[in-house]
Amino acid sequence: MIEYQHKELASGRWSQMSLAEQMLNIGSEVSRANRWKSKKNIEQCHRAADRALELLSLTIDTQRGKHDLGEFCRLYEVLADYYYGNNVYQTNPDKLQRSFDIFYNAK
Repeated sequence: MIEYQHKELASGRWSQMSLAEQMLNIGSEVSRANRWKSKKNIEQCHRAADRALELLSLTIDTQRGKHDLGEFCRLYEVLADYYYGNNVYQTNPDKLQRSFDIFYNAK
């Protein structure tokens, strides 16, 4: 069984949020991860990245059948590559943040 950091959200509250709210919450964790990465605090960066990836996984689960999951899965891959891999997608913190900022007006 998966041990969620966001137990309350994983137990059903996440699925009650709009997609925009979900993406904004993920974006908050990405923002935290970027801030810690810029300060070279990799442990805190990875904690925030773990939370972002967990929330994105919950989004993928809750949006199944409602949206094409391809973009969500690609985003998961890009985030994992940026924080844990070799950044083969050549992304940067600004590009990542812009991926989530577009949801501020959709809320």
